[in-house]
Amino acid sequence: MAVPPYLLLLLSSTLLFPGAAAYSEYSCNGTTGRFTSGGAFAANLGRLVAALPANASSSPSLFASAAVGAAPDTAYGLALCRGDVAEPGACSACLAGAFARLRRLCGADRDATFYAELCTARYSGGDFLARPGDNSPVINALDVNGSTYYGWDARNATSRTLFLSLVGTLLGEMAMYAAYNSSAARMFASAAMYVNPQLPTVYGFVQCTPDLSRGQCWDCFQGLQDLNRRWYDGREGGRILGVRCSFRYEAYHFFAGMPEVRIGLQGDASSSSTPGSRGSSHKKVVIVALIVSITAFCAILMAGLLIIRTQRQRAEKRKKLQLQAQSRNSSATEEALKLWRIEESSTDFTLYDFAELAAATADFSDENLLGRGGFGPVYKGKLPDGAEIAVKRLAAHSGQGLEEFKNEIQLIAKLQHTNLVRLIGCCVQDEEKLLVYEYMPNRSLNCFIFDPQRGTQLDWEKRRRVIEGVAQGLLYLHKHSRVRIVHRDLKASNILLDKDLNPKISDFGMARIFGSNMTEANTNRVVGTYGYMAPEYASEGIFSVKSDVYSFGVLLLEIVSGRRNSGHHHHYGDFVNLLGYAWQLWRDGRACELVDPALGERGDAAAIVRCVKVALLCVQDSAADRPTMADVTAMLAAAGDGGGGGASGPLPDPRRPPHFSLRATAGGGGTTSSCFSTNDLTISSSIQEGR
Repeated sequence: MAVPPYLLLLLSSTLLFPGAAAYSEYSCNGTTGRFTSGGAFAANLGRLVAALPANASSSPSLFASAAVGAAPDTAYGLALCRGDVAEPGACSACLAGAFARLRRLCGADRDATFYAELCTARYSGGDFLARPGDNSPVINALDVNGSTYYGWDARNATSRTLFLSLVGTLLGEMAMYAAYNSSAARMFASAAMYVNPQLPTVYGFVQCTPDLSRGQCWDCFQGLQDLNRRWYDGREGGRILGVRCSFRYEAYHFFAGMPEVRIGLQGDASSSSTPGSRGSSHKKVVIVALIVSITAFCAILMAGLLIIRTQRQRAEKRKKLQLQAQSRNSSATEEALKLWRIEESSTDFTLYDFAELAAATADFSDENLLGRGGFGPVYKGKLPDGAEIAVKRLAAHSGQGLEEFKNEIQLIAKLQHTNLVRLIGCCVQDEEKLLVYEYMPNRSLNCFIFDPQRGTQLDWEKRRRVIEGVAQGLLYLHKHSRVRIVHRDLKASNILLDKDLNPKISDFGMARIFGSNMTEANTNRVVGTYGYMAPEYASEGIFSVKSDVYSFGVLLLEIVSGRRNSGHHHHYGDFVNLLGYAWQLWRDGRACELVDPALGERGDAAAIVRCVKVALLCVQDSAADRPTMADVTAMLAAAGDGGGGGASGPLPDPRRPPHFSLRATAGGGGTTSSCFSTNDLTISSSIQEGR
């Protein structure tokens, strides 16, 4: 009987890697469905498993992934060989054997994974390649089908506690090297930890798939670290296997070549002296190690006592300050809640118990985390009656956050408008302070307009509806609400979208009540978001309803263009931001070039150009030149040809926006992270007196 070629190569690989053919684990997952042998998925799978071994073994990274066929019969696959494999043939043989065994062991299951000594192979009918954070299926070598893997040393380590901490250190050092110091082609690390003559040298190996970013690789290893503490309580060896990253340690050298990472001192292990001299040298090493250990222990003990004393003094001082702050906060919070107790009988506002909100959010689990604001995280929750809510949990001991909390519950009783997010309740219990809002399933506007894929879901008609809705909400705040309010932090991430993509202005923590006879006010604490701040507010702390008009103009340009106002990830020719670029295009009669490509040819060109002109009127340098929101809503509603006409005649030509003369310089901003936007940075700063 002919022997498959991959078996011959596997046999030869055992000469380089002792025990390489002895170990394997596999996982068959039938929950995602099964396929028929003559179907389209079976054909696609056959092509996939035939191509991946060759593709991976010929790649410098010894890695390959692919998707074969059209949905819903697409076959997705991944193949990875261990980073210390030097012979491509051994890699190809391992993967070919792994895929062959999977087809035999898992039958018609659409999802299957095989872990061999030298390689990992997976295929699936679901697109697991699009989920780099998904390391499943994760297999623990101590607990696979209730047994241990072949060759497992079941003895406890000499010192369970010490050994577990050593293994944690070993994994941490290897994870750091593999994630941030290894070659990007093969993200792996091998290590040896030399402890002392009483404990064996510990060897380790970690690896990530090279399609992960370095940060994703590090995060994957942190998950393994948590599992290691849970599963390997002091054992002398073990492995945790995942599709995206894996970890193994043993009390013997199991990988090829010398370790990249060395931890501790090896002593005389490599000495070539005579037996007598080796014994004498060994005694000297033990004595020196003993003296050093005792000295270090005494130093650590003294330092520890000093640290404990200092920490106690600091803790007492901190506790005293916290009690004082809590006393102030409690009285301030009670004062704010009195307003709601007065309003409660005539509104739908609810005072919740903390236990209710904890249950609704699954104890504020990460799975329910919607995002993080300047004053704390926001979670999705579900009440017993099925109603979905969003819960903002105020960061503990946040004095500024308490002011935001008071501001929201003081203002919300006075605000009723379809384009303002509805605050339905709050909770104040001990140090916990939470705000409960209606849940917006489509989250915020920035998730759409700055995303090329999701941006196509917002055609011009939907964007026009968002623009007009935000304008109506601002007009209500400035003119028609029971009190006149300046929002002070209007931006794309504070515009939430309901299930029908209708806009709702949110986050009133920075809003200020504005007297009806006031035209402007001044503050020495500037709060808001760079990129949306009016120039007079950012530089002098002067704010008015015209500050919100400026922010609206910036937002309007972002909605039309699909670009952020500032940030190096957009190129605005000679200009540092979107405002100067848009004004130049409008002045040159080329405003249509500003339009988001996601709109294609579906937009009303005249209406879009009119919106650009309205936006430029809103972002003029002088607050006196800007229109009011009443003017803005009239301009947006008016019929005309590209902004040239309106309900009350032609629109005036806008003056240039602030900082128009600032020009971008070559290489400017090149060190800024591509995923960071100054537009989304909420800041709070003080205006210095006597400038």
